[in-house]
Amino acid sequence: MKETIDGVIFTDMLLCAAAALETNKQSLNDLNVFPVPDGDTGTNMSMTMGAGAAELRRRRPSGVGEVSKCMASALLRGARGNSGVILSLLFRGVAKVLKGKEQFDCYDFAQALSEGVESAYSAVMKPAEGTILTVSRLAAAAAVDFAESGNDLELLLSCALESAKDALADTVNLNPVLKKAGVVDAGGKGYVIILEAMLSCLRGEVTPDSYDLSGTEIAETVDFSDFDTGEITFGYCTEFIVSKSNNKSVDELRVFLQNIGDSAVVVDDEEIIKTHIHTNDPGIVLTEALSYGALLTVKIENMREQHSDLTEAAHMQGEQTKPAEPEKEFGAVAVCAGQGIAELFKELGVDSIVTGGQTMNPSTEDILKAVESTPASTVFVFPNNKNIIMAAEQCIPISDKKVIVIPTKTIPQGVSAMLNMDTYSQTEDELTETALESIENVHTALVTYAARDSDFDGHTIKSGEYLALLDGALLGSGSDISELMGRLTEALDDIEPEFLTVYYGEDVSADDADDIKTQLAEAKPDAEVSVVNGGQPVYYYMISAE
Repeated sequence: MKETIDGVIFTDMLLCAAAALETNKQSLNDLNVFPVPDGDTGTNMSMTMGAGAAELRRRRPSGVGEVSKCMASALLRGARGNSGVILSLLFRGVAKVLKGKEQFDCYDFAQALSEGVESAYSAVMKPAEGTILTVSRLAAAAAVDFAESGNDLELLLSCALESAKDALADTVNLNPVLKKAGVVDAGGKGYVIILEAMLSCLRGEVTPDSYDLSGTEIAETVDFSDFDTGEITFGYCTEFIVSKSNNKSVDELRVFLQNIGDSAVVVDDEEIIKTHIHTNDPGIVLTEALSYGALLTVKIENMREQHSDLTEAAHMQGEQTKPAEPEKEFGAVAVCAGQGIAELFKELGVDSIVTGGQTMNPSTEDILKAVESTPASTVFVFPNNKNIIMAAEQCIPISDKKVIVIPTKTIPQGVSAMLNMDTYSQTEDELTETALESIENVHTALVTYAARDSDFDGHTIKSGEYLALLDGALLGSGSDISELMGRLTEALDDIEPEFLTVYYGEDVSADDADDIKTQLAEAKPDAEVSVVNGGQPVYYYMISAE
């Protein structure tokens, strides 16, 4: 029987929880009901929890208060997607209760779980039952009930876990979408996995080293705290992607790298070579890389400097760079993917682009860095995806700048908002009002592909088929994109749009996009139809209807 838990045990419990999420992330992803490719709950929760695990390994805090503070801070900045943000909120509440404590007992832990739930519910504008919120709430309630008379932490966690499992099984009844699909909530399942791993660790059944994380992001995280700066033989962590523009053998690059560094990893396909190496002369490495083709991305980090006291201090403050000095009153940050979309936002006045969107949910820290680098006192953020809004909103209390998140759910909404805002003549309130009014008038149609077989809302969908959606509602699927566009244009009849803008993706040719433009123009002769090369992934077409 364990009546108290110290920082060492608590750290192992959290590391096991992160590892369990990583190993089970695909099973969580598979619970996603809607067949459209998305950020996937398992991936988002795993990456969020993994950010906390990496920080625990690096800093090795002592005392449960410091452990929970470290974890909560890392999760907040690493939160990805709605499920990741909610997870970070749950741990924020835990940290609040455990602050300053060296260890906790049943009462402390029950109150911490309960405060976590309170933090999550209070931060979510419209809490939905049948989700991770329900599962965590009922688990915390069971913990509180047990703590009134019990003092065995293993039994407390066991009670919380059983209540969480019961709540998870009931999510299929609470959520109409889950009920149609006959599956439980992915986020709730992720929370159950966390509790299971923590309990197994407490019982001594697993340790952080029990999990096979080879090749995963958690396993690849470099931990410099295990050795002194002088032990770093090669000082620069050098990563790059180079395009293949000739037939030069990649094996030659591997041999070259073996002689000038360590930790070399070279992965290639038909188009690119991705390389990681620790070396003392990144210049020589990059020069050799150029003999294969153009450098697409480069990242060089001084590992000795990272290990220094100055970098340690900076990291403890969240690795937050010094905010850009304001050069103007208002600035803007937009989340998007695709060179054409990014260029359009830049032309409309966006200062900083965060690369992300569907299947690529950026973290809170990704967005925060863009906000801080924007040379303005007040920064408007356009998430342009419903699963990124919450992550963006977490920047509000932790940024040194004033952050206003406009809840854009699609790229067309973000474009319309920026197009109508006038940062030179409007006040902050007027800009906000203009943006909110603009997005209300935008309807977004999407043509993508089915990521999995599904029977959704009366539609039998096969993996790989085209999917057409309007404002999030599925219009149909099939192998004939022209026929789907016909259904889409019929659905636009109720909107009677004056303007139609077609953003075509990276897998679509200009000729095919022109054909879609012609089809829309013939179906909607009173609308002005234009085409933009968005270059976006995932979506063959994004169509703005206003």
